[in-house]
Amino acid sequence: MQRTLPLSEGRRKHRLFSEDEGSVELLLLAQLAISHDTTQGVILMTVMGIDLAARERKASGVCLLRGKRVKTLLLHTDAELVALAKRVRPALIAIDAPLSLPPDRKSIHDRTGTHLRPCDRELLRRGIRFFPITLGAMRPLTERGIRLKERLQGEGFRVVEVFPGGAQDVLGLPRKHHNLDGLREGLRRLGLRGIPDDATHDELDAVTAAYVGWLFLNGQGEVLGEERDGIVMPLPSPFMTTNATRKRAR
Repeated sequence: MQRTLPLSEGRRKHRLFSEDEGSVELLLLAQLAISHDTTQGVILMTVMGIDLAARERKASGVCLLRGKRVKTLLLHTDAELVALAKRVRPALIAIDAPLSLPPDRKSIHDRTGTHLRPCDRELLRRGIRFFPITLGAMRPLTERGIRLKERLQGEGFRVVEVFPGGAQDVLGLPRKHHNLDGLREGLRRLGLRGIPDDATHDELDAVTAAYVGWLFLNGQGEVLGEERDGIVMPLPSPFMTTNATRKRAR
């Protein structure tokens, strides 16, 4: 018999539910109730953020953002991610992983093409640090990201690439490896409610991913690079000194 784990137990085990469709449905009806939540009679859009791991044996952070209310969890397989998306039916899925290749590359293993995409070059121009997708450790993540994007798009979902580390720079938040507690509190100061005190770094990046998707849907985001294959980033506030600006000023 399949058993749905409580949220806290699921986080400890890095596994919230099985791939069984019934378990997914039970979880959503009992703990999230995303589809039928309303505020003042208006159905709220849900954004799903995914901090994708390079391989399925490692947990991926997931955030479901409805308005400013957050639910986080950890999942492993593409099948689990797709099953959750099919039940929640988010307006947008924002994935922290490369979802495209440089225009002159046929595969990530092609060593004759360029290393940077137009969106990567724009990140460089803005002084935002990142790992090139052709770097050894990034290759399996890129392969999985492209595969998952195609699978989700095949199910009718709108999928965009996001870069939480870069978005955190723009929003004036610390990246997770610099100050995890500071990142958690900074996200809360943005008005996001329900972020667990014990949220992992993967979950906090997933929260950031979902928030960037929410900003984009509300006209407060932009696409760097090509419209079809670019990276969605928050629009910088004219009143905010971002981390990237501070680095360029030094």
